[in-house]
Amino acid sequence: MSETLVVGQPAPAFSIPKDGGGVVSLAGLKGRKVVLYFYPKDDTSGCTKEAMEFNALRGAFAEAGAEIVGVSADSVASHDKFKKKYDLAFTLGSDEEKAMLEAYGVWVQKSMYGKSYMGIERTTVLIDAAGKIARVWSKVKVPGHAEEVLAAAKAA
Repeated sequence: MSETLVVGQPAPAFSIPKDGGGVVSLAGLKGRKVVLYFYPKDDTSGCTKEAMEFNALRGAFAEAGAEIVGVSADSVASHDKFKKKYDLAFTLGSDEEKAMLEAYGVWVQKSMYGKSYMGIERTTVLIDAAGKIARVWSKVKVPGHAEEVLAAAKAA
């Protein structure tokens, strides 16, 4: 069942496959701020724009001590192609099992053209260096979002 994220509470633990092989986990990122951004699908217009905006600011995020991790239900192979095509220089996590997506409350019922289906609600979660939820952005609109997250990461 989907959880509601509460600022100040510990972030749900995760360990999922990542682009290029291996895993990305909350434990492995301990001591650093983490920008987890959940997006619906690799290589679609909105998701590509969002990835490009985060990628363009990756140096500033690094200066703020924040690690960017994009997460979707796409396969590692899909992430590898997406990352290479757009020269993305941050981690993409794959949650095909949807356990992490559910733990973070982003695997939700959606509807389009009168049809209901399950999918990812575009959401960003900022986790502080102690592993606690610092901020949550739900139903994200892409333009300017990466800059807003960067400002929060610098302040956290």
